[in-house]
Amino acid sequence: MYDDHYIYNPLPTGKIRFGKTEIRHIAIALGVLTLAFAIVLTRATNIFTGDIILGFLYALGLSFVVVGTGFFLHEMAHKLVAQRFGAWAEFRIFPFGLMMALVFSFLGFIFAAPGAVYIQGVANRRENGLISIAGPATNLIIGIPFVIVMLVFPLYGILGWFIYLMGYINVFLAFFNLLPIPPLDGSKIYRWNAPVYVVAIVASIACLLVYWI
Repeated sequence: MYDDHYIYNPLPTGKIRFGKTEIRHIAIALGVLTLAFAIVLTRATNIFTGDIILGFLYALGLSFVVVGTGFFLHEMAHKLVAQRFGAWAEFRIFPFGLMMALVFSFLGFIFAAPGAVYIQGVANRRENGLISIAGPATNLIIGIPFVIVMLVFPLYGILGWFIYLMGYINVFLAFFNLLPIPPLDGSKIYRWNAPVYVVAIVASIACLLVYWI
């Protein structure tokens, strides 16, 4: 037995595994972030549905998909690569960060630091770099097709809103995590391989310019 506030570090096995505490923390983070995003998005979905309850249900479903891809798959990519290298890697929530996500959602925007995958046992800079690039790369792989669809096809209504958000949230998360500021992924990727870092950050900026211009 161990306290949730501490990290239990078993011997690495090289296999993908999930601890019981980790599963609980993932569920809490997904639940809180989904609710926070739903609160922010309800105003927009009400426009499409004309009904506040139906609008919230749409927002809740939309938020779960966006959070599940943007946040969850990002963190799981870090975990998968780290454990494949034989490191210990498990997700833990930041309770204060989740609380702030809910507080700010009532103000109409999201500012969240829900948690991170804690990693121990990485042997060298290359492995650390590959683990770090896995998260932003996952966001770009998911987000870029949605950005392309948004550019090519005229989209309206709830479907257009879904495609817009799937693209924007993923490429924004990629860009933010690629900032070369410790402890963000970008600082570790740059130290490992500057050309890879430049390609990734340029790709994320190019996608964001589609939204910002």
